[in-house]
Amino acid sequence: MPRRTLFALTSMAGNDALVAVFDAKYHYNFWRPVTAIRNADITLNPATPTDASWLPLGDTPMHPEYPCAHCITSAAIGAVLRNVVGDEFGEFSLTSPTAPGVTRKWTRVEDYSDEVSAARIYAGFHYRFSTEVGKDMGKKIGELTVATQLRGVEAMADPKR
Repeated sequence: MPRRTLFALTSMAGNDALVAVFDAKYHYNFWRPVTAIRNADITLNPATPTDASWLPLGDTPMHPEYPCAHCITSAAIGAVLRNVVGDEFGEFSLTSPTAPGVTRKWTRVEDYSDEVSAARIYAGFHYRFSTEVGKDMGKKIGELTVATQLRGVEAMADPKR
């Protein structure tokens, strides 16, 4: 498969994932951990004590919590990569502009997607169930993208044809 086709498929899957996740976020309108922890007393559940001073590690995104957007997009793109080139294709890495000099490396696409999910939980932005649902949605979107989009592109690019 030509590189441009792989790039197109990952772009389509990523964009479709964003549309799906924001549609779901505003449908469910679920509160973030910071809101839930600071306002636990209004649930009337004695097992969830209030901590009015609790803060996540970073600035909480200003949109509803469920499902995890980073998780759905990373899983959608990961599903395209797994379907096209396989899960283990050597080492790949990403460097974050918000953490200069820090480069993360993986040998499996699944490990990358799992790390994205864990980071969203550790940062205090998401609940585990939101990351799992996001990854599941993303996987389905990525697989659907590969199965239905750009079929026949390789044949059209064949110079013998």
